[in-house]
Amino acid sequence: MQHVGEWWTLLILHDAFDGYTRFDQFQENLGISSSMLTARLKTLVTDGLLERRPYQSNPVRHEYVLTDLGHSLRPVIVTLAAWGNSRLAARERSMILVDADTGEEVEPVVVDARTGRRLDDSRAYVFTAGPSASDAMRSRYTRQRPAAPREERTTATA
Repeated sequence: MQHVGEWWTLLILHDAFDGYTRFDQFQENLGISSSMLTARLKTLVTDGLLERRPYQSNPVRHEYVLTDLGHSLRPVIVTLAAWGNSRLAARERSMILVDADTGEEVEPVVVDARTGRRLDDSRAYVFTAGPSASDAMRSRYTRQRPAAPREERTTATA
């Protein structure tokens, strides 16, 4: 969440996925102040999501290019956008995801890479403590899970 939890960061990354690399491109497209953009780009470079590369020597100018780590966030941002769009009427959506070849709108889903099963069922997939979990995290996940509400249990067994 430290990488995508800030509004401007999401917008900058979205523009980077669309091919923007230069400070002035980000600033013009987003309408962001120079100081805020400078701070956000610096953080994205420090966090390893963007790489700062010179593209001009006199005067020195830099572009900001997605790293592999930055590219790996694209599915997260696509999923967030799809979630937002799913709550809007089609005419209210300011952008949609389409197949680049056909132009047809697509509906992203999150699936388990091994089985291909959708992960949207919170009863079928749950979190548990991982290998480096703190004692507090382990305690959280070893407590008894709440039972499903009575009507769900009745429906599931009927």
